[in-house]
Amino acid sequence: MAGHSKWANIQHRKNAQDKKRGKIFTKLIREITVAARLGGGDPNDNPRLRLAYDKALAANMPKDNIERAIKRGTGDGQADSYEEIRYEGYGPSGAAIMVDCMTDNKNRTVSEIRYTFDRNGGNLGADGSVGYLFDRKGVLTYGPDIDDEAVLSPALEAGAEDLVEYEDGSFEVLTAPNDYSTVKAAVEAAGFPPADADVTMRPATTVELDGDTARTCMRLIESLEDLDDVQNVYTNVEFDEASLAEAPA
Repeated sequence: MAGHSKWANIQHRKNAQDKKRGKIFTKLIREITVAARLGGGDPNDNPRLRLAYDKALAANMPKDNIERAIKRGTGDGQADSYEEIRYEGYGPSGAAIMVDCMTDNKNRTVSEIRYTFDRNGGNLGADGSVGYLFDRKGVLTYGPDIDDEAVLSPALEAGAEDLVEYEDGSFEVLTAPNDYSTVKAAVEAAGFPPADADVTMRPATTVELDGDTARTCMRLIESLEDLDDVQNVYTNVEFDEASLAEAPA
């Protein structure tokens, strides 16, 4: 049992993403295009594309937009050439932060990433400086109103690795990346759709920040997410509920 503000952190992130719907669409289209280019245009045979496809549908992206992005990726249309790059660094109080980017101009991207870290109390680190703190996992998140025992049975039968409970009553079902879609389908079929679900870089342990340090770290993460070349930002930070309540609505 850990992280008494876990559910508040989940809700804060979802609300922040909802306010950036247009930017989220752009990032999803980029991911769909690259996934289709690397693994083919059939989501049933391309796990990365299936994940991006499902995330786009969950964000209410029109299917026509999704199909056009797939066609660009498979060569039926003009496709941009993106390079995938991961940057690692530190936020206030040594918070671990990883930033996944897709870019057609590496020099521009690294300059923007470094500037954003510097002006928000962080610093860009070397490759591998914080990556060892994270594991790639499928994560299905449930609120405190859901019975974890009811979810656990179908999840384990479908191949889930673990269930982690938090002090606020929320919990997460963890899977290997390759088992994510199977487990998610199984719990949904059992009547327990997760409140949030993704294949993500999950920190092995988290640190909680509060006060001015928390606010500075929030600004850093949000500023990184606002950059056009940034696809995802991962951190080992959990913010205290007082800091989340003070964050802009």
